[in-house]
Amino acid sequence: MTNEQKEAIYKLRLEGLGYKSIAKQLDLSRDSVKAYCTRHHLNGPSQLVALNAEVIKENHDLCQYCSNPIRKKGRGRTRKFCSEECRRKWWAEHQEKRILKETAIYHYICPKCNKSFSAYGNCKRKYCSHQCYIKDRFGEE
Repeated sequence: MTNEQKEAIYKLRLEGLGYKSIAKQLDLSRDSVKAYCTRHHLNGPSQLVALNAEVIKENHDLCQYCSNPIRKKGRGRTRKFCSEECRRKWWAEHQEKRILKETAIYHYICPKCNKSFSAYGNCKRKYCSHQCYIKDRFGEE
């Protein structure tokens, strides 16, 4: 059984499909699907498995962005996303959940265009944009 098939079984089972219908879709035997589901605590009535999907998500067994199963390492911080790509997409969509410190917002005046701007977390910034930097540094107009 390939990793793609395992992830597909996991997803389809959480959607409430039975062993037989999953086996037909993925061209596997019903017993191999059932054995995989038993090993990964997806056994029992399909309605109950679908209800337990929220509990599984709270335990960080599913990706918060795409709901794929997360491959966990044995130690370290618990992962919330299955990949770096999912993590970046989720944070891009949930900007309001970021905790911004007021002390990390710096206010400046651009030496090239004299516009005031603010930068978060960068106390050494000088220019409001890359274009102003290039114009000031290399004298281009």
